[in-house]
Amino acid sequence: MVFGSIISSPRATLSLHPVLDLSDVYLENARKAADPNIVLILCHDTLSQVNSTICEGVTSLYVGPGELLDAHGRRSEAQASYKKSVMWV
Repeated sequence: MVFGSIISSPRATLSLHPVLDLSDVYLENARKAADPNIVLILCHDTLSQVNSTICEGVTSLYVGPGELLDAHGRRSEAQASYKKSVMWV
């Protein structure tokens, strides 16, 4: 984790498709690895990144309509949308 203390990871800025592409690279390397610990780490990192990206995407899918509904005076519907978005955080 030497680099983590110097620069932040650019993975946080990736959208879903690049995350899936990166996941393919991780899994391809996991298939080639002989060490079970490396396989475990690569699989864990893959699932963690994909899960995080999907959760962020679903959250934004609920927040966006919530903001739009709120702006048009539909506060109860907006609150229902916000409440659903929190379930994905």
